[in-house]
Amino acid sequence: MEDTKKELYEELIIAGFGGQGIMLIGKLLAQTAMRCGKEVTYMPSYGAEVRGGTANCMLVIADSEIACPVVGQPNSLVIMNKASLTKFTPRLKKNGLLILNSSLIDIEPEVDNSIEVIRLPADELAVELGSIKAANMVALGAYLQAKGFFDIESAIQALPEILAQRYHKTLPLNSESIRRGASYISQQVCG
Repeated sequence: MEDTKKELYEELIIAGFGGQGIMLIGKLLAQTAMRCGKEVTYMPSYGAEVRGGTANCMLVIADSEIACPVVGQPNSLVIMNKASLTKFTPRLKKNGLLILNSSLIDIEPEVDNSIEVIRLPADELAVELGSIKAANMVALGAYLQAKGFFDIESAIQALPEILAQRYHKTLPLNSESIRRGASYISQQVCG
């Protein structure tokens, strides 16, 4: 029997403002993909000011070698604030995925009707778990569940590798936040 599985080639932009942990979840996703045997590129981009300024990262995840790390037209966007929605949404490919933090984005995205839009109350879910700082992990869990490329537990297992030792006390909260983002998506699909 022939293997008809489509080859993985995902271009993703994660964007928000400095202090939201955008680079951290980009690194975690890259590490997770590498642990799962995928080819990965990761390009962070910071605004002029760090905390409160713009922050985004581009990732390409593929089964085979990646020719270019620059993401012009992503398949997927994870957007954590309104300014990033305005900046990156026009670049999203048809039939793409847009996950937006509905806690901070109260406008309707201007996207083609082929785009799957997931409104994720990331900040609220993180606060329920004990810290608004975990909104990034909630968003990552939602992305992982929506795309289905990697098991949620693979990302959780990669956490200690990308978090500095002094932040290992946050491992339980971050792990639970990833799971909460994933379960939110599962509930939306099945609910």
